[in-house]
Amino acid sequence: MPTPIEIHGHHGGPDGAWFPFLGLSVFLLLLVLAVATLAYLWRTGRLSGISQLVRPSPDQTAKQVLAERFARGDLSPEEFMERASILNWTPGSDSYPARGRRRVPR
Repeated sequence: MPTPIEIHGHHGGPDGAWFPFLGLSVFLLLLVLAVATLAYLWRTGRLSGISQLVRPSPDQTAKQVLAERFARGDLSPEEFMERASILNWTPGSDSYPARGRRRVPR
């Protein structure tokens, strides 16, 4: 009478003992590759779609609008600095506006 192991086609032993770990190791390898790819895309700024899902704070939105108006020429430098001081913002002191993360080559 065959044993349950022989019915299912698994004979065990040294030649088949590694097979269950193959699937787990391939899964872990794919998981590590996926995380590494996402990290690379995030650092290079190519993963901007996810950052658009997160709403910016009202302060950041106000700074962005102010910076855009100044860039268009709607505000004089004096008006820009006055309105920036109302927001407690010193332009150039932070990494704003941050539309995408761009890495500067070294």
